[in-house]
Amino acid sequence: MKRTYKDIDYTLRRSDRKTGSIYIERDGAVTVLVPEALTDVDIDALIERKRKWIYTHLAEWADLNAARVEREYVNGEGFLYLGRSYRLRLTSDQKPPLMLKNGYFLLRSDHKEAPRADAAFRAFYREKGNARIPDRVAHFSARMSETPGAIRIIDLKNRWASCSKTGHLNFHWKCMMAPPKIIDYIIVHELAHLRHPNHTDAFWNEVDKVMPDYRERKTWLREHGAGMDL
Repeated sequence: MKRTYKDIDYTLRRSDRKTGSIYIERDGAVTVLVPEALTDVDIDALIERKRKWIYTHLAEWADLNAARVEREYVNGEGFLYLGRSYRLRLTSDQKPPLMLKNGYFLLRSDHKEAPRADAAFRAFYREKGNARIPDRVAHFSARMSETPGAIRIIDLKNRWASCSKTGHLNFHWKCMMAPPKIIDYIIVHELAHLRHPNHTDAFWNEVDKVMPDYRERKTWLREHGAGMDL
């Protein structure tokens, strides 16, 4: 539900959670999560208490996204995979629409227009994600004594990953643009949500047990996430 409090536009979502939370999404949108029974007056009071926090984080989001890269499907453009940038070459001499070969992304020239090129890159990242992420989930779930459900590589719009109430884990295909250690952080983050749904101290303690340098990885993702896009 779209709502506005003073000059703050936000999306309201109700669930069976016990407390209210406010998030700034990756696209700068404000999301307010509240218990089913919380009244409109209490929701307004929550936003008022967090108004300075919201302004501060929206300003930070604007700064981090000021240098967002607008990529074009032309020879020499750089595209990310596992934290490295690979130059693009257009070619007519290959069967697959897109390949990563000899240090270059090779894009078949009949796919150079944005809609088809976008689809080719998304398919590449999903394929690589399906090959890598389940193995890393298995590695960390064993260390954390957790048993996740299905693992999917999909388009999550404004989130890097999500954990459903039934224990299924979803990861954005854009995760495959990040360095391996950042992908591992995203995985550990979601596995910790199997035990702690909210970002409480207990949640971060769970992450810290497995990944003591998680703050460094979290900061990297916040500062560089805007550049992980097509």
